[in-house]
Amino acid sequence: MSGLTPDQVDSRTWADAFRVYAHRRVVAMLFLGFSAGLPLLLVFGTLSAWLREAGIQRSTIGHISWVATLYALKFAWAPMVDRVRLPLLTGWLGQRRSWMLLAQIGVIVGLLAMAGNDPTARLGSLVLFALWVAFCSATQDIGIDAWRIESVEVELQGAMAATYQMGYRIGMIMAGAGALYLAEFFSWGTAYTCMALSMAVGVITTLLIAEPERSVSKDTWMQETRVIEFLQRSDHLSARSRNIAAWFIGAVVCPITEFFSRNGVLALMILAFIGVFRLSDITMGVMANPFYIDMGYSKADIASVTKVFGLMMTMAGAALGGVLVARLGVMRILLLAGILVAGTNLLFAWLATRGPELPALIAVISADNLSGGLAGSAFIAYLSGLTNRAYTATQYALFSSLMLLPAKFLGGFSGDVVDLAGYVYFFTYAAILGLPAIVLIVYLMRRDVKPAG
Repeated sequence: MSGLTPDQVDSRTWADAFRVYAHRRVVAMLFLGFSAGLPLLLVFGTLSAWLREAGIQRSTIGHISWVATLYALKFAWAPMVDRVRLPLLTGWLGQRRSWMLLAQIGVIVGLLAMAGNDPTARLGSLVLFALWVAFCSATQDIGIDAWRIESVEVELQGAMAATYQMGYRIGMIMAGAGALYLAEFFSWGTAYTCMALSMAVGVITTLLIAEPERSVSKDTWMQETRVIEFLQRSDHLSARSRNIAAWFIGAVVCPITEFFSRNGVLALMILAFIGVFRLSDITMGVMANPFYIDMGYSKADIASVTKVFGLMMTMAGAALGGVLVARLGVMRILLLAGILVAGTNLLFAWLATRGPELPALIAVISADNLSGGLAGSAFIAYLSGLTNRAYTATQYALFSSLMLLPAKFLGGFSGDVVDLAGYVYFFTYAAILGLPAIVLIVYLMRRDVKPAG
């Protein structure tokens, strides 16, 4: 899905591969990635640490992690982000940036509300505000993903994915290590208030970047024309009904039918691959912070190793992934990443057999986060190549939602698996979940997937 033939991919030099990071919009993705990465841990990993320290049961924490399932359901409102114009904002900023700004403001409001709640006294309110943050954050993701795909050609998507991930991980450092440090020395309320203020990075970036131009392929226009002709023949419908039908077909039906008409039966295998690729790492991630706490690591150690050093390793892996995708193509790197991600979960199983040994934790985190960053760059580039720019927000939201939904659902039972079998068996189970993705990558590498228009 690189947009280049195998001969063109092989002929690119390493200097060409590294030069993609000098592109202005590739750099802008660093700051947008920060804004996207900041809220996630605050309703996921960091929130689980807050809840565990407050004495909330692990099974309850696992179930509360379903809050993040909203990220997997964003396809439901992605057509609105694609088609609905916001009063005043769209005329000022454009379709993509107006939705990004509105979502960023919503995240700020939600984080401030979370900061004013205590899980021991008002757990329900805290969860409701976490749901709001997840909803607004997922909406921001829809807008950012559409802006990223529409802003540059396919060959730069690996680099865009890499800088997005690097910014995303910096945001996670802020929301992970930063929040843990603030909670250690001040309070969780102070931590979440500071995180809300940090969202200003995204707001400023959204105001500074340019709105991308959207291009539509000939095949897509033909599909839209058939919809118009169908509606013109629907004389029995009122004008209002025809307008509603036109909006729904254009915004919801066409993005789906275009993908299937382009890929045929192979579309089902592509969707199956998207659905299983992140099963392994997301399932493991739900119990990561509770695991560190139960093992006896201090919050400062967790912050320093897993949130600062670990996320720096993820950023290094993301940068490496962007270069490798530009040099070798997407599919080869996807296969490497799938093997590494599943394999590194077995290292956590080994870590669970030891005491709170800092060198062992550093080694495992290094391997896991490096492979995770590499996988992220390759997978984002792959999904971007599948997306038709006429339906950017909707199609990419469908793909990324499908990527998250099975993993988030299984992840909600992570605490139950740990309580039943212990951490060693849990991490082994998480590694096994990565095997279907590896098999499907090999299958898709042998098939000709038509690039999107």
